[in-house]
Amino acid sequence: MTIKSMTGFAQVKGHVSDHLAFTISLKSVNHRFLDLHLRMPSDTDALEMRVRRVLKEKLARGHVELTFSLEKAGANGFALNREVVSSYVEAFREAAREHSIIAEPDLNAIFKMPGALEGSVEADEEQLEAAVLPKLDEAITKLEHMRADEGKAIEKELRDRIARLAHATAEIDKYRDVVLKAYMEKLQGRMQELLGSQANPDRILQEAAMMAERSDIQEEVVRMQTHIKHFLQHIETGKEAGKKLDFLLQEMGREANTMLSKTGGVVGDALKITEYGLSMKADIEKLREQVQNVE
Repeated sequence: MTIKSMTGFAQVKGHVSDHLAFTISLKSVNHRFLDLHLRMPSDTDALEMRVRRVLKEKLARGHVELTFSLEKAGANGFALNREVVSSYVEAFREAAREHSIIAEPDLNAIFKMPGALEGSVEADEEQLEAAVLPKLDEAITKLEHMRADEGKAIEKELRDRIARLAHATAEIDKYRDVVLKAYMEKLQGRMQELLGSQANPDRILQEAAMMAERSDIQEEVVRMQTHIKHFLQHIETGKEAGKKLDFLLQEMGREANTMLSKTGGVVGDALKITEYGLSMKADIEKLREQVQNVE
């Protein structure tokens, strides 16, 4: 199973009868949770509840907008809502007078306003559900196909960057002994500078060893390698991986910061750790940007 993006769009059309058609549009973008927004005719409350239940069963995360519209065929398919239209016209003319604009309202635009036209639904609830729910499944399937295709592109980016992260971790591990040596030389030089000939070589070595132990990044390297392993496992699993991947990247960021803080101030070849550490942080940020859109 591959990971899925939370971005997608789908639209399907269907018929309830020879005189009543409908359109279902689904659009989704990233969100921390499943956030449903349904736009449906006011007289389809029972259908809306069924639609909402189906979406919750089929989708895990994302800001999902569903628009359901009914289109009645025939000359008498729509009736004018005179009260609503009159309100729109009066509001338009009042605004024109207030701003000294010479203009008249556009009926084509007014008819597109919510509630301007009323269409009677010539179908009972069972008939409507029987026609709409299979088409809703079709729309969800199309949406999921698009989200899966987007997920493939995201997965490639994640794998490329996590490979760079693994390489940087391995390179940093190679320089652990270099850091130890650098700290010992730095401390020895500092103590001799302060104490001169009175400096005790054994004491210098002891202090250097203690400082090196406090600055050892072995634990951070091991944890980083473990996080990378789990990251790849979640990519393989795919199912609702986004939150898990984001959590792992937060942990990786902490490990990278700790490596940099423990090895700050080193010189010579040990500076390579700083170079790789900064590269790791940049890749982790890019990974987090991509993961935000993973379901």
